[in-house]
Amino acid sequence: MDYAAIKLDIKDNIAHLMFNRPEAMNAMNRDMWREIPDAIRAINVDGSARVIVISAAGKHFNAGMDLSVFGQPGPYKEAEIGRRRAHMRQDILRLQDCITEFERARMPVIAAIQGGCIGAGVDMVTACDMRYATADAFFCVQEINIGLAADVGTLQRLPKIIAPGIARELCYTGRRMPASEAKACGLVNEVFVNQAEMLEGVMAVAREIASKSPLAIMGTKEILNFSRDHSVADGLNFNATWQAGMFYSQDTREAMVARTEKRDPAFEDILPIKGSMVD
Repeated sequence: MDYAAIKLDIKDNIAHLMFNRPEAMNAMNRDMWREIPDAIRAINVDGSARVIVISAAGKHFNAGMDLSVFGQPGPYKEAEIGRRRAHMRQDILRLQDCITEFERARMPVIAAIQGGCIGAGVDMVTACDMRYATADAFFCVQEINIGLAADVGTLQRLPKIIAPGIARELCYTGRRMPASEAKACGLVNEVFVNQAEMLEGVMAVAREIASKSPLAIMGTKEILNFSRDHSVADGLNFNATWQAGMFYSQDTREAMVARTEKRDPAFEDILPIKGSMVD
């Protein structure tokens, strides 16, 4: 599929999705809001990729919402105010859903961040499984600086990644958090000197993930996300149910045999999402 604002390459079980509006600091225009979730959904449905890497062209990872999106009048500008507000709520829910696609993906999503990660960029990376950054990267909850409360995921996810007090400080002040501080507080896993070194390091992590059983990786992500949002008791119960259903796959035997034979295991891809009873 041809895209206007992103690039997508799938090779060796790794999907590499790159924001491709460097002239606009990869700000989220209408094309990006449509294409990013469409690409993530397509990768998820296909199932041949075992990990997704998100990166960006140019000096900056993502500058947040493109101002051109704000400048467009809605379709119901003459409608009664209550109905306009209800429609706006649906618009916000749709934007939130775009970001949530990163969490819904059956495979881990890794963000490789250089330069500015601002506004909607923070929403996106907090929905990823892991984040890596260059030394010049910084994070900014920009919405508060323009008189808004962040509304598509940062306020919900950031306090579950870093200490709540630090998250609140970032959300209340709109200050820039540099990469060194982001690593110290656990927002990013590692900081690299430049983008080339970062992508090399991130791809090494992606290859390691892709070498594991994709069914086990999928289950691990499901269980981690469920446990994050529920009690320990609920998480353990969900874990037991998942394990009871998935434990006896051929992947476990293949992993053990490969270790005995001192070779790399060969796992089948997870199945594409198709052929359901309603298709």
